[in-house]
Amino acid sequence: MKDYQRIFLNLALDAKALEFGNFTLKSGRKSPYFFNAAKMLSGNLSELANCYVQAINETKLEYDCIYGPAYKGIFLGSIVALLLSQNGKSYPLSFDRKEIKDHGEGGNIIGNNPAGNVLIIDDVLSAGTAARQSIELINKIGAMPKIFVVGLDRQEKGTAEISASQELKNDFGITIKSIVNLDTLISFTENNSDYSKYLEELTSYRDNWGA
Repeated sequence: MKDYQRIFLNLALDAKALEFGNFTLKSGRKSPYFFNAAKMLSGNLSELANCYVQAINETKLEYDCIYGPAYKGIFLGSIVALLLSQNGKSYPLSFDRKEIKDHGEGGNIIGNNPAGNVLIIDDVLSAGTAARQSIELINKIGAMPKIFVVGLDRQEKGTAEISASQELKNDFGITIKSIVNLDTLISFTENNSDYSKYLEELTSYRDNWGA
């Protein structure tokens, strides 16, 4: 496990953004863990942003702007854009609103419309429904969704037997990158006595829903 992955997991656990137990997901699946990045707003945002930047840098891909889907992607995209600007790299930032505004600037994009190659930043990839909506929106605007970076890839099946991330790659040719995924989480619990009691349930969940 890489240092920034370990840092990310510890940040998530300290903020209770990552919890173990019995949870019902939006998909209806019963999950032994749950991730809510919004709780990380109370933690070390600089370290969190750095985890994302290190994951982004590992893709070695060029991008022209940053897009953060509402709602979690708004603050994640913002802190990443801020850290990059402090390092001398400035990128236009935009995000969407859930409902189209019919007055003022109108539309559902806040900031300039994404243009060129777009880096999308979000919290989690599950079934891929929200990611697909963001990608299609950017395509419709006329920009190119280039990289989709998330904190956690649950590595679950999408609409078929392949993972949601693989479906997105196949359908849109986009690069998917996560800071951690379910395999990383299992490895973390396996090697950490404080969380090893969750290993069996996590492994069983991967066997049932993983791809």
